[in-house]
Amino acid sequence: MLVSAFLTSVGINVGLCILLLSLYSILKKQPGNVNVYAPRIAAEERAKERGSLERFVPSAGWILRAWRASEDEFLEVAGFDAYVFLRIYVFSLRIFSFAAAIGVFVLLPINYFGKDFSDIPNQSLDSFTIANVQSGSKRLWVHFCAVYLISGAACCLLYLEYRGIAAKRLAYFYSSPPQPNHFTILVRGIPKFDQYSMSDTVEEFFTQYHPSTYLSHQMVYHTGKVEALMHEAEMLYKKVLQLKEKPRFQRQHQREGFLGLFGSKVDPVDHYTKKLENVEENVRSGQLDFLQKKKEVPAAFVSFKSRYGATVASKIPQSTNPLLWVTKLAPEPQDVYRPFLSAPYLQRWISRFVVMVAVFFLTILFLVPVLFVQGLAQLDQLEKFLPFLKKILTTKVISQVITGYLPSLILLLFMKTVPPIMMLFSAMQGSVSNSGKQKSACIKVLYFTIWNVFFATVLSGSAFSQLDNFISNPKDIPRKLAVVVPGQATFFITYVLTSGWTGLSVEITRLFPLIVDFFRRHFSNSIEDDDCAPTFPYHQDLPKVLLFGLLGFTYSLLAPLILPFLLIYFSVGFIMYRNQMLNIYLPRFETSGQYWPIVHNCTIFSLIFMQIITIGIFGLKKLPLASGLVIPVTIITLLFNNYCGKRFLAMFDNYPAERILPVLQTRERYGRLAMIEAQFDDDDRAILDNLLYVTGLTYVVDMPQITLDHDLLTAVAE
Repeated sequence: MLVSAFLTSVGINVGLCILLLSLYSILKKQPGNVNVYAPRIAAEERAKERGSLERFVPSAGWILRAWRASEDEFLEVAGFDAYVFLRIYVFSLRIFSFAAAIGVFVLLPINYFGKDFSDIPNQSLDSFTIANVQSGSKRLWVHFCAVYLISGAACCLLYLEYRGIAAKRLAYFYSSPPQPNHFTILVRGIPKFDQYSMSDTVEEFFTQYHPSTYLSHQMVYHTGKVEALMHEAEMLYKKVLQLKEKPRFQRQHQREGFLGLFGSKVDPVDHYTKKLENVEENVRSGQLDFLQKKKEVPAAFVSFKSRYGATVASKIPQSTNPLLWVTKLAPEPQDVYRPFLSAPYLQRWISRFVVMVAVFFLTILFLVPVLFVQGLAQLDQLEKFLPFLKKILTTKVISQVITGYLPSLILLLFMKTVPPIMMLFSAMQGSVSNSGKQKSACIKVLYFTIWNVFFATVLSGSAFSQLDNFISNPKDIPRKLAVVVPGQATFFITYVLTSGWTGLSVEITRLFPLIVDFFRRHFSNSIEDDDCAPTFPYHQDLPKVLLFGLLGFTYSLLAPLILPFLLIYFSVGFIMYRNQMLNIYLPRFETSGQYWPIVHNCTIFSLIFMQIITIGIFGLKKLPLASGLVIPVTIITLLFNNYCGKRFLAMFDNYPAERILPVLQTRERYGRLAMIEAQFDDDDRAILDNLLYVTGLTYVVDMPQITLDHDLLTAVAE
C-alpha cells in the first residue's frame, strides 16, 4: 500500500470520527433522546430542559463528567466487570506508551534509514517496517534489545495488574452486602426413586450429609407457560401505570386489531387493562395445571446457613458416581439461565460437541470474506478476477479508497455478525447462567477473531499461494511467516483506523438505538420500558480490544507506525467506555472479574507470538545469534505465566477463607435476618411465597429477591 492510499484511509476515518462525535455531543443534549444516551438516568428522573442554542452546539462536557467519576463511584454504578474491562485500556495505554517511545523514536528511523524523504507520498508503507532493514545489519541488534525491554515491561505491568485486580476483587466482595447466591448451590443429577419424590430425596440427602449447615431447598419444576405469563403480566401492568400518569387528551387511541392497524379505536388504558385481565385468567389456569401435575426435574437450589457451608458443599464430590449430585455455586437469581437447569449430562455433552463442530465450520466458511478482502487490498489480483473493472481501478482516487479503506470496512461488517452467532452457540452449550453464557461466547469470539482477522488475513496472501512449498519444505515455514506477517502491517493499521477509531464513534453515537427510539416515539404506540438500559456486550467488545493488543505487540518491532494509532484508540476508548458504563449500560449480572484471566492469557500469547516472529525475522535477516538469544526470554515469559496462574488464578475461582470468614460471621449474624425482613410486609410475603412456589422464579425460599408491586402481586397471584 502506498503512503497516499494510507493517508486517504486516515482522512476518511478521521472525518467520520469528528462527524459522529460532534453528532453525539448534539444528540445527547436533546431531551427526547434521553432513553438512548442516558437510559439509566431516564429510569430515575426526567432529563432537564436545556437552552435552545446550547442543544445544537457540539461540546466536550461529557468527557469531563466521565473523567471526574471516582473509582468507588464507578464500581458502585457499573460493577466489577466494567472495572476490569477498563483496566485493559489502562494496561494497554501503559505498555504501548512505553513501546511507542521505543518504536517511534528509535526503531522507526532505523527501519526507514536510507530512503528519500522528498517522495514519501509515493513510497510504500513497507519502507517503515523492519523489511526495509538490510540482512546482516548491526542495526537489528536495536530490535533485539527492544524485544527484551518490551517483554520485561509487559510482564511487570501484567503482574501488577493481576495482583491489583485480585486485591480489588476481595475488597469489592468485602464491601458488598450479602446476596442469596452466597448461601446457595445448584444441584443437578438428582437420582429418582419410585417411593420418594425428588424433593424428599434432596432433603434427606443434605440433612444426612450436611446436617449442621443445610437450611432448605427449592426444586426446579416444569412451569410451562406460567413464567412467560408472569412476565407478560408485569409488562402490561407497567404499561397501564404509565398510561394512567398521562392526561387523557395525550393518550393516542389505537386500533385493537392486528398490530394496531385494524379494528375499532379504543382507549389504550382500557385495552391493556382488558389484556391484563385475560393474562390473569391464564395464570390461574396455569397454576391449577401446575398444582395437578407438579413435574419435578432432577435439579434443585439448596440453601445453607452460611456461605462457608455452601462453598464446601459446592466443591467436594457428593457421590461416588460423578454424574450424580453434581454441585456448583448458584448464580444470582437474575443471572439464572433456565433452559439447561435440568438437562442430563449426555444432552449437555452432545450439545457441546455439536457447538464445536458448528464453530469449526463457521470458521472455515468465514475464510471466503477474508480472501475477498485481501483481493481488494491487492489491485493486481483484483484486475485478474474482474478484468472489466480495470479502467475504474486505474483511477487514482478510487484505487486509493479501495486499497486503503474498503478492505478493512468490509471485514469489519462481516465481523459484526459473529458475536450474536457465538452467543447463540453458547446458549446451546448447556450453561446455567447468563454470565457463564456470555463468558463462553467471549472466548469463542476471541478465538474466532484471532484466527480469522489475524492469522487468516496473514496467511490468505502469499502464504496460501505458496502452500505447496510449505508442505514440501516444512523447515521453511518460520522464514516464510517472517516475510508474510510484516507484509500485512499496512492492512492492520487501516483496520485499527476503521474498526477502532470509527468503531468507537459509532458505539458512542448509538445510531441504531437512536433510529429505533425515533420510530418508537413518532410512529408507534408502544410504551416506554422503565428498564430500557442494555447490558454491556463483553463478548463483542473485549475480543476486539485483545486483538488490538495482539497487533500492538506483534507489530511494535515489525511496523512501529501502528503504535500511535493504537495509543489514540486506547485513550479515546477509555473515556468513551467510561461514559457508556456510567450512563448507558446496566450490570444485571456479573462474573466478579473472571474476564481478567482471559485477558492475561491472551496477552501472554501475544508476547510469545511476538518473540517467535522475531526469532524468524532475525533468522531471515541472517542474524542467527540474535534468534538464539530471544529463546530465553520466551522461556521466561512462559515461566512467568505459570507463576501468575499459581499465584492468582485460584483467587478468581473462590474467595480465601482467611479474608472472608471474619466478615461473614458478622454479616450472617446480623445482616441476613435484616435483609430478609426488610424485603416485604406480611401481606406481600404471603402472596409472593405462594407465587414463587408455583412458578419457581427464585430459588431461595427464605430470602426472596424479586421485588414486584403489591397491586401486581394481588392481581396475578391466587
